[in-house]
Amino acid sequence: MTPADKARLLALCLWGAVASSLLCWRAVGYPWPVCILGALPLLVPLYGLLRGHRRTYAWGTLFAMPYLVLALTEILVNPAARWVASLSLFLVFGWFCSMVLFLRASRAQRE
Repeated sequence: MTPADKARLLALCLWGAVASSLLCWRAVGYPWPVCILGALPLLVPLYGLLRGHRRTYAWGTLFAMPYLVLALTEILVNPAARWVASLSLFLVFGWFCSMVLFLRASRAQRE
């Protein structure tokens, strides 16, 4: 297994963890429709992430930013949601870093 494959697998696992963490927001009082609507946009990059398209990983890093901002905002503003927001922040940041890692590893593989 190449480093690019490992980074891709890590990014996919963290993608699933981020989607699951958004559904955990139900535990702090957010209604189900809001949690599901928050997780639905994560389906947009899934096809490219599964196929290992470098372009999807490149714009996927930008795609992760709204989730990062949401988690940071909730940590600062909503004391009741700090634990789930911290979990989401950690997972989104890990997902972001794993996508960058894949881009770096796959670039070395291509050259």
